[in-house]
Amino acid sequence: MPDVPASRGSGRILVVDDEPHIRRVLGTVLEGRGYEVTTASDGLQGLDEVRGEAIDLVILDLMMPGANGLEVLSKIRTDPRRSETPVIILTAKGQDTDRDAALAGGANDFLTKPFSPKKLLARIEEILGGA
Repeated sequence: MPDVPASRGSGRILVVDDEPHIRRVLGTVLEGRGYEVTTASDGLQGLDEVRGEAIDLVILDLMMPGANGLEVLSKIRTDPRRSETPVIILTAKGQDTDRDAALAGGANDFLTKPFSPKKLLARIEEILGGA
């Protein structure tokens, strides 16, 4: 298991990524810290999950089939019931233009792959207020 903060989280996190390995790794790391994890393998499935369930935070990839991460982010931000849901972009697209577009679109943070589980968990704790 990667070196991660010792604190225990709580809350429901949705991981939207088309890579099964990334969904598994994130699920293991997050569940190991006390979070309930739901996953979606593409943007459209992610939107269905966000609309149907109370989600405390979304971890969202940019490059996905169906609807890309920026499209999903836009739909979350324009949904009155979910517009305040925190979103962390976790992507292999690390260009400044990608980061700028995600943050301008309302993402709470932007991290690149490969990622540090410790850094990701610290950001989640910060965003959720140590929940």
